[in-house]
Amino acid sequence: MNKKDIAHIKKQFKPNNDLMTISEIFNVYIMKESSEIYHAEVLPFDLLEEEQKELFLANFKKVLTGQLDEKLFELKFDREADNSSQLILHQGLLTDSTDNWTDEMLKLVHKMLHDKMYDMDIVITFIRGTYMKPVKQTADLTSEESDRDTVYSHGFILCSINKTEDPKKELLFDYIEKEFKYNIVVDPVINLKAPISGFLFPCFNDGAADVNHVLYAAGKAHEPNYPFIEDVLNAEEVTTAQEDKIIFEEIVKSAVGEPMNTTSLSNVYSEIHRVVEENEEDDAPRLDSKDVEEVLKVSGFSDVDSEKVEAAFESIVDDKNYDFKATSVMPKYQSKSIKIKTKAADISISPEDLRHVRQVDIDGRIYLMVEVPEATMIEGFEMIPEALFTKIDPDEDQ
Repeated sequence: MNKKDIAHIKKQFKPNNDLMTISEIFNVYIMKESSEIYHAEVLPFDLLEEEQKELFLANFKKVLTGQLDEKLFELKFDREADNSSQLILHQGLLTDSTDNWTDEMLKLVHKMLHDKMYDMDIVITFIRGTYMKPVKQTADLTSEESDRDTVYSHGFILCSINKTEDPKKELLFDYIEKEFKYNIVVDPVINLKAPISGFLFPCFNDGAADVNHVLYAAGKAHEPNYPFIEDVLNAEEVTTAQEDKIIFEEIVKSAVGEPMNTTSLSNVYSEIHRVVEENEEDDAPRLDSKDVEEVLKVSGFSDVDSEKVEAAFESIVDDKNYDFKATSVMPKYQSKSIKIKTKAADISISPEDLRHVRQVDIDGRIYLMVEVPEATMIEGFEMIPEALFTKIDPDEDQ
C-alpha cells in the first residue's frame, strides 16, 4: 500500500459513511497475571452506542496513522509457515458465520499469547466489514453517472491492540450532601487513544485487494515488534526506514573511502530527491547498487565505480543485490531534518539548504560557516557581520 491508499481507507472510519460498513466487532480482554482470556464479546457494530462507535472509529484511524516503513509496514506473508495466519485471516474474511469468524480470530489471539507475558491488561479488538472505493473520480459535472456508481468493494479485517490503565484518583464535591468525597473507581480504563499494535488485512493497492500482504502497525515509529511479525502474523522480516538509512550511509562511506565535504553530501541528497520527484506518481523508487553508483558519480565522486559499490554492499549487508526505498535513505528534504552537532552549538537544517553550509580550516582552526540570506537575529538582537579576512591592497608596499 502506498500513502494514498492508506489515507483513503483511513478517512473512511467515520460515522454514517456509505463507503465503509463495519458489520461486527469482537473484543477480547486479556489478564496480565495469567496472559489468559478473561472475557470475549462479539456484537454487531451498529448495536454500539454512538459515543462508543466514535471512540472505536478514532482508535481504528490511529492504527493506520504513521509513515510507511517507520510506523506502518506492508509485510509479505511467509507461505511456508505452519498454522499460517494468512490462511486464518483469509478464512475469517470469507465466512458468513459469526461463530466461525470469532473462532478464527481466537486462533490469532492464542498465537499472540503463546510464550508472551504482558505487563498490563490488554484488549484485542477485531472488526470486519466492507470497504468501497470509487473506480475513478469524474470531473464531468454534466454527466449523469455518479462517481459512486462503480466502486471496488472488498471485505477487510482490522485488529487493534490496546493497553488498559488504572483509573485516575479524584476528589469530588457532592452538591446535595455538601461534602467532599473521594471518587473510588476500580474498573480499568481502556486507552483507545494510543493503540500499542494492530494490523489490516488484506492490503489494498489502488482499489485492488492483496491477500498476500498485511499492513502491520507498530506502537511507536522505528520500533516494530519482530516476534509479533514473525510468530503471530507469520510475515517476512522487515527493515525500517531508519535501519535502511544507516545501511545506506555505511555503504556510501565504504564506497567513497574518505570523509566528504558538505557540497558533496548536499549533491547526494539533491540527486536522490530528484529521483523521488520524477517518480512521485508511482510507488517510492528503489535504489540498488547501480543506482547508488550513479548517484555518487553525479554528486561529484568521479573515482567511484561499480566494483567499489558492489563491494560496499557485500561488506555491509552481505548482498550486492540489496536495494532501498529512495525515500528511506535521506532526511525529510524540505524540513530541518539534518542535525549538526558540535561542542559549541547544535544546528538544524534541511537537506536542500545544506549547500549553504561549509566546514573550513582557517589557521589550523575549524569553523562551521552558514551562508544566510539576511541578517541573523539572536535573542532579539540583530548581529553585525564580522570580517574574517582582510583584503590586501596590491599597491601597498610589502
